[in-house]
Amino acid sequence: MKRKIMEKLCAWKAQQTRKPLVLMGARQVGKTFVLKKFGEQEYKNTVYLNFEDNPKLCKLFEGSLNTQAILKALSIEMDAEIVAGKTLIIFDEVQECPNALNSLKYFCENSPDQHIVAAGSLLGVKLSNEKGFPVGKVQFLTLYPLSFLEFLEALHKARLTTFFSELNVIEPLPENLHEILLGHFKEYLFVGGMPEAVAEYVNTQNFSKVREIQEAILNAYGLDFAKHAPKDQIMKINLVWKSIPNQLAKENKKFIYSALRTGGRAKEFEVALQWLIEAGLIHKVSVVTTPKIPLSAYADFNIFKIYLLDVGLLGAMSQLSAKTLLYENELFQEFKGAITENFVAQELVHSHYSLFYWSSEGKAEIDFVIENDELIYPLEVKSGNSAKKKSLRVYGDLYRPKLLIRTSPMNLKKDGDILNCPLYFIERLRSLLKNGDSCL
Repeated sequence: MKRKIMEKLCAWKAQQTRKPLVLMGARQVGKTFVLKKFGEQEYKNTVYLNFEDNPKLCKLFEGSLNTQAILKALSIEMDAEIVAGKTLIIFDEVQECPNALNSLKYFCENSPDQHIVAAGSLLGVKLSNEKGFPVGKVQFLTLYPLSFLEFLEALHKARLTTFFSELNVIEPLPENLHEILLGHFKEYLFVGGMPEAVAEYVNTQNFSKVREIQEAILNAYGLDFAKHAPKDQIMKINLVWKSIPNQLAKENKKFIYSALRTGGRAKEFEVALQWLIEAGLIHKVSVVTTPKIPLSAYADFNIFKIYLLDVGLLGAMSQLSAKTLLYENELFQEFKGAITENFVAQELVHSHYSLFYWSSEGKAEIDFVIENDELIYPLEVKSGNSAKKKSLRVYGDLYRPKLLIRTSPMNLKKDGDILNCPLYFIERLRSLLKNGDSCL
């Protein structure tokens, strides 16, 4: 299964001033698979340590963190030759061994020629509480669920993905091609981007089997809450987590604490919410009332929406059937917007956009506002073919942006100052905007 992050890993390997790499990401997004594949393709050999499966490995890091002593002990313990530049050393589930995590500082300072990658499912949680961790001594990458383009590649749609990747001119796609992409987009809304679910769908085309895998992943997350979260936060984390489909089902998707518990307040649940963010399981989208650069300076972080890391898991949590997603019905229309917005949120995160939305005192609301090359664009999400654009027009009249963006099931086109970007094409939005006037 091809992952785009492989290009970034290869770029890390090629750096002359390389630091140890920390690969972040939620459980079961494919970190171990990617790192092992990277080692197999780019190195003579790989030394792989999993501190969760084999806690005894932590003993190798007790006492002095002298890197030469550690390398010698690793070579003996793993019965492997370690050659600088030719061996990839992987510390997996490294959050289970704080000394191994802290040793990265000494590898950076004393053995910079060694190629070391650390990964872990709850590293975000660990690092937020690791006061002595030397952030400046490591590099970071984050792995997310498969994007829609990666999903197409997994389906072996080589010509389609090549066309998709190279398109940078705003003109309607041939209608038959547009319909094919919409069909795969609907498949993605059910399957999502968790690698195991995608692999099952690629191999069997069986939606029931895919749903079983998604439910198993959700169960594993629940076990993580019980095992790794602070004891006084477990119940609160579960309340926040299980409330997400209901929060998104509302017309106003703003996160409401009182929906968790009667009289619920921010102070009561803020730690639980932050734990889920640091675990990589949810995306927080804060409101801005004045869209200026930088957006983060004008955000109210106390008013926000929450989306799940993966649209397929949201469907599983909501118990939406494949028939409902693929063929739709009147009962689905209200929640269809939530599913679609969740998809757009995760695609924007995958494209390295920070997430914000815009609201104007109940007059209008834009689902996302994005900062791109020192310009701010409003992005409205439409789950159907409605051409209504009231909120976009309100925003446009107030701020006069260079371009108004709507993403919907409609074909790629530009209508005056409104760009319609098909939902399946959101991953390519940055490329369209990068081309500037030649494209727009």
